[in-house]
Amino acid sequence: RRITVFEGNVILTKGTILVRAERIVVRQDAEGFQIVSATGGPARFRQKREARDEWIEGEAQRIELDDRNEKIELHQRARMLRDQDEVRGELISLDTRSEFFSVSGTQGPGAGSGPESRVRAVIQPKALDAEAAKSAPAAPAGRR
Repeated sequence: RRITVFEGNVILTKGTILVRAERIVVRQDAEGFQIVSATGGPARFRQKREARDEWIEGEAQRIELDDRNEKIELHQRARMLRDQDEVRGELISLDTRSEFFSVSGTQGPGAGSGPESRVRAVIQPKALDAEAAKSAPAAPAGRR
């Protein structure tokens, strides 16, 4: 069945991804692709971004890594940091090829409408590079 279970203070390194959790279960399919399920209070991951000296970091009660589809899903009280931006929700799904992510709040019966059920995002303004700053329109002058 190709299932391996690691328990305790587990650290898993796979390429540029680092996962820390109390319990990690690794399942391997017939083609050799792996699905990693990490749980903890919370489980955490960190991955280096392609062609940049930056990292994506996240934490949740459960983290799923899918080799075949190159996706990472953070479940339950999920939080992710990227480029000084922070998002929180109940489910964060990250496509590691495109670095596109989506965030969902609690849904379904009994989901409630309190602060824990909504998606929260803090997005930092990005600095303009020198070329973009030159071509940007000038701010209008103030009146005296």
